[in-house]
Amino acid sequence: MRRYLPVARQHFLAALAGTSVVVKSLSAAAVLLYLLSFGLDTAYGLAVTPGYLLPPNFWVWTLLTHGLVEERAWGLAASLATLGTAGRLLEPLWGALELLVFFAVVNISVGLLAALAYFLTYVASFHLHYLFAVRIHGGLGFLGGVLVALKQTMGDSTVLKVPQVRMKAVPMLLLLLLALLRLAALVESNVLASYGFGLLSSWVYLRFYQRHSRGRGDMSDHFAFATFFPEILQPVVGLVANLVHSVLVKVRLCRKTVKRYDVGAPSSITISLPGTDPQDAERRRQLALKALNERLKRVEDQSAWPSMEDDEEEAAAAAKADSPLLPDPSTAGKSPGQESNLISFQDAPAQL
Repeated sequence: MRRYLPVARQHFLAALAGTSVVVKSLSAAAVLLYLLSFGLDTAYGLAVTPGYLLPPNFWVWTLLTHGLVEERAWGLAASLATLGTAGRLLEPLWGALELLVFFAVVNISVGLLAALAYFLTYVASFHLHYLFAVRIHGGLGFLGGVLVALKQTMGDSTVLKVPQVRMKAVPMLLLLLLALLRLAALVESNVLASYGFGLLSSWVYLRFYQRHSRGRGDMSDHFAFATFFPEILQPVVGLVANLVHSVLVKVRLCRKTVKRYDVGAPSSITISLPGTDPQDAERRRQLALKALNERLKRVEDQSAWPSMEDDEEEAAAAAKADSPLLPDPSTAGKSPGQESNLISFQDAPAQL
């Protein structure tokens, strides 16, 4: 194990070298809090405890700090890998400031939703364990957010070839795995809650609220809520999601988004199309280019250079085909009485 640590450290430093100060600062804070956890109970003062977040305590700072608190080595490794992946794949698309906003939105949402869920569980069971013994912390919530963002940007990329797993299926597969581990009592409930609410909050933010050059949100079809589920369940999930969205629009908790597209005409006419988005067009163009490149590569691999013997045979056959009217030298001295197969112009009948 120790001999792999220098190699892992080298790869980690190389991954951080190309990231901004935001990713480096968050990674350094996670490492520092992990080191402090050996001597201090960092989870008590920096993790979200539902009973302390609610009045009259109002430990609201834990909403910002709980995502960086790790008490186990594997949790720290997962958090650092998540931050590095976000810095390499998402930061070039969004920018450092937007990545920091996304980190804050996901972690605050995870803390609030998890605290509310445990409070409702306490109301139903009257067990104080759900208020003061549960501590929500770690980078699993942000991991769920990063996976949702990668589904949005590169959902058709292949993660595993055998069996074939695409990026768009990874968020729900990991949620299913954590649910099975929870049923087997191998992980605690706060792990599943953090990841699940990270998925939900990141999708809501990216779907409706994230600002970019094209406006706000991403209403493309490939990023609908139903696409997170298997195809057999997508019609039912889509119906329920549309009903919930309609209710939220009516109570003004969510606004109806109109997608507008400038067709490049000299006039200021703008066309609104339901169910389409410029990201869909760009995504289909990239898929078409990828398929074309793969097809051209297969054609080049299958084609072979012709041999010299084939060239000589083709040349001889072409020479014979091009000179059918030349007389055969072997028959040059034969009797003139032999009929000729050629028709001369004198033998041809006169044109009427």
